[in-house]
Amino acid sequence: MSQVPHVLVHHKGDNVAVVVVEGVKAGQSLFGVCLDDNSEFTVVCNHDVPIGHKVALTGLKSGDDAIKYGEVIGRIVSEVAVGDHVHTQNLKTKRW
Repeated sequence: MSQVPHVLVHHKGDNVAVVVVEGVKAGQSLFGVCLDDNSEFTVVCNHDVPIGHKVALTGLKSGDDAIKYGEVIGRIVSEVAVGDHVHTQNLKTKRW
């Protein structure tokens, strides 16, 4: 790996990546690494996204599971495109 990643995923099956740098802007091509196998990927971000928030790696429909760290972290409540910011506006907990 020759560059510092913008986003990380832990498992190959994750459908969201976590932003790990400050200043991610809409239209930016994000360099990502999967910690399972050190594979690399890119995704173009559709929105400004704060550090610690998530970016969709696949298109997601309402009712789909969001998967981070190999675990379901919530349910998508509105359509999400690849590169969209995934947060409280389109992701809700499954607890209630």
